[in-house]
Amino acid sequence: MKKTLIIASIIITSVAALISCNKLTEHPQGSITPADFYQTQSDALAAVTAVYSTLTTDINNDFPIYGRNLNLLVDNPSDNQVYSPSNTNPDVRALGTATYVSTNDRVHKIYAQLYWGINKANVAIDNIPTIPAEKFVDPTHSAANLVRESRFIRALLYFDLVRMFGDVPLVLHDQQTVANAGTLVGRTSKDSVYAQIIADLDSATALPSSYTGANIGRVTSGGAHALLAKVYVTRQQWGNAITELKKVITTGTAGFTDATTGNYGYDLFPKFSDAFQAATKNGKEHVFSAQFNGTAGGFTSTNTLSSFTWSNSAYTADIPADSTVVHIFDIIDQRRSATFYDSLFNQTTGAWVKWPFFNFLKFVDQSTGFTQALQGNQGANSKMNFPVIRYAEVLLLYAEALNELYGPTPDAYNAINIVRGRAYNSYIANGIYTDHSYDLSGLNQQSFRDAVFLERRKEFIQECQRWFDLVRRTDLGPGVYYLNNVHSMLGNPKAAASLKDTLFPIPQTEMDLYGGANPNFYQNPGW
Repeated sequence: MKKTLIIASIIITSVAALISCNKLTEHPQGSITPADFYQTQSDALAAVTAVYSTLTTDINNDFPIYGRNLNLLVDNPSDNQVYSPSNTNPDVRALGTATYVSTNDRVHKIYAQLYWGINKANVAIDNIPTIPAEKFVDPTHSAANLVRESRFIRALLYFDLVRMFGDVPLVLHDQQTVANAGTLVGRTSKDSVYAQIIADLDSATALPSSYTGANIGRVTSGGAHALLAKVYVTRQQWGNAITELKKVITTGTAGFTDATTGNYGYDLFPKFSDAFQAATKNGKEHVFSAQFNGTAGGFTSTNTLSSFTWSNSAYTADIPADSTVVHIFDIIDQRRSATFYDSLFNQTTGAWVKWPFFNFLKFVDQSTGFTQALQGNQGANSKMNFPVIRYAEVLLLYAEALNELYGPTPDAYNAINIVRGRAYNSYIANGIYTDHSYDLSGLNQQSFRDAVFLERRKEFIQECQRWFDLVRRTDLGPGVYYLNNVHSMLGNPKAAASLKDTLFPIPQTEMDLYGGANPNFYQNPGW
């Protein structure tokens, strides 16, 4: 069967039928074909910029993928986060109680956004190679590298899709240029989707290792190796993951007995909160981030996680699921104070006011300072990047993969303990930290696995990781780790969660478009 998807599904899903807070206002400016547009290197650069922009903007000015929408999908259904009493959106509330259905607008939205980005990538991948070679006068952006960047983004978006929905249509070409574009395409097996993800990321490993100036923030070869390693960990292909991670971990990092070869200069910020501020974005810990610019430039790209977690009202839009989320941290763990706040400065009285509950702080843009950010509404114009993958995750993935393949080796301990050393305020640089009293030791393989997943939970709150971690862990049986954790929440807010919730439903709008015409386009079990 041809790997194409009907144009209506892509265009209707990603434009007209998107459920959002704003309506799209169209201003037709005539028609231009790819053959007309793809003439110069500048055209190719513009096309790839459009691919990147799908991570941080939305065609209807709704929440972008990495600006809040993915967070709603994979943090609210986890044991980390729930909607607050101030959130009246019934579809968001349903995600927080595991009562969402196939018509949920947020599920529909993320599915459409991911395919919108994939289609942008496909257009660039198909058409950039048609531009004459002599048009590429700036060697910084060769045609091959621009295609590789697009393939990385396509791989990232398919990685989100396949983890959330399982088998999905595999679309690899611009829908308006393929034969039989009206074919109703069935869902492709997740193994085949993963094979394409791996092929795209393999291609992207040939990208430059770094950029300067205005090009900082583009995909690097280090980003490709790191995401490829994460794909292999998700697939439980531990040996392949270790091979890739060794290429990313900075050579000479203290404590490792097995040599690593990373030459990217990655390291942890000694101060955990520096990984989440506009002033330090694209720093040494950031392997790949979705780039936000606030309201500067043509199309607004604001990280709305900031504005929805920073408020002087009783509740922000999203809140920690219960008090245990805060109390999994020791008081002296610097991640605790960087992730949550329970006090605000009253500008009128000049006093700090302590609340009887916690809110999220990690993505509050403090460019104007903590006490001024709220008064100046800085949160509504956040320029904070979203870290898709940080160096801390590279280290924790390495610890996990080594433990799964060999048990808790010295290098597995070193990788997790470096992250803990930073958490407990003694990190210097290059794997060196001064206080080893919080080091883990003496664990068996199961206990070490539990420790890695707990450390991941502490490290990545609000970073669109937890639900993926809950459902990918299968050592207790498929879905058991997920159900054990969400059913043990205080008050059991997700009592309705069941095994079907380890995949999201295919949006009902997609099912309706097919109308049963293709038996290979089917709903996920239980939905």
